[in-house]
Amino acid sequence: MKIFTTRHDIQAYLKTLGKQTIGFVPTMGALHNGHLSLISKAASENDVVVCSIFVNPTQFTDAKDLENYPRPIEEDIAKLEAINCDVLFNPGVDDMYDGNEHWHLNIGQLEFLLEGEFRPGHYQGVMQVVYKLLDIVKPTRLYMGQKDYQQIAVINRMLAIKNIPVEMVMCPIEREPSGLAMSSRNIHLSDDDKQHALVLSRALQWVKDNFDNSRIADLEEKANDMLQAEPGVQPEYFELADGQTLLPADASSETIVALTAAKVGKTRLIDNMLIK
Repeated sequence: MKIFTTRHDIQAYLKTLGKQTIGFVPTMGALHNGHLSLISKAASENDVVVCSIFVNPTQFTDAKDLENYPRPIEEDIAKLEAINCDVLFNPGVDDMYDGNEHWHLNIGQLEFLLEGEFRPGHYQGVMQVVYKLLDIVKPTRLYMGQKDYQQIAVINRMLAIKNIPVEMVMCPIEREPSGLAMSSRNIHLSDDDKQHALVLSRALQWVKDNFDNSRIADLEEKANDMLQAEPGVQPEYFELADGQTLLPADASSETIVALTAAKVGKTRLIDNMLIK
């Protein structure tokens, strides 16, 4: 695996590849099997796979959260080498950002719904860094995990507005045998927290199993009750949303996704499930 830490060096290398297809997996590190499944998918569909590891400061709304974000880079490199990733881009903040940058892209309500309500400014930071990374790597295909469903919707909106010629590939959520969605933040969960966190996937599965268009409000109420009743869990939202707009779902929604967020112990987790 080739490792680059500056945009200049990785761009120079990628130019030598000619017309080979590039699959790109942007990450913030602390890699788990969910990330590695994206690498495998990209490898099966492209000539070259590029993974980036960059803990992006502009998407954190809490300085302490940024400080505490896990950064096990040596372990991450070993995992990428074991799965035969071709290229790692691991830049520093100074290589990604100039001191006086300004970014704002109007994507409408999508920025302020769900996660956007609880993490104001988060998606501007996400778009800013993904735009930079795409400009550097210029991939054929971009691979992102369904667990960050709203993030994918946001990036798709940005790709359309900026007319960026890359194919978005959404990959399914990878779960532990228990049902817990894999996340870099799971490292902060105690054994008890992990047991309590299972209520997120249980509530999502219950809604999927009992889905009825005419009972959306009832389903949301029942799921929220399940979260509220679980010890150590502080729910932030549980909503059935239109799969395209992420506005509240109704009978006209062609696709419906249930999305939830909660604090489990001191750790904030998100999860979702395609319902229709």
